[in-house]
Amino acid sequence: MESVNIHVYDQQGTLHILEGVAGWRVMEVIRDYGLPIKAECGGACSCATCHVYVDDAWMHALPPPHEEESERLDDAFDVNEYSRLSCQIILTPSMNGLIVRLAAGTEP
Repeated sequence: MESVNIHVYDQQGTLHILEGVAGWRVMEVIRDYGLPIKAECGGACSCATCHVYVDDAWMHALPPPHEEESERLDDAFDVNEYSRLSCQIILTPSMNGLIVRLAAGTEP
């Protein structure tokens, strides 16, 4: 499996550079590194506790959210055009360097 680095800003603005693996969910990488993210449903897209903001430069590189993800985002706080559920972003080699920010309200 190919390694993919992601840049994650926590809720306080601290940058963490995390190494993931292509095929993993961004949420899994963030959670496994112990960053403050609830991720209550474990990737089932049944909550919004893994809400992140994707950096503007990366929005074009991600597939658009499907209807179920968009509906779940209605349950999140401070949703904007950069909002995504990190459990629905599956890492690919082309996402090396992806930048996301953990949204407020996702802390455990």
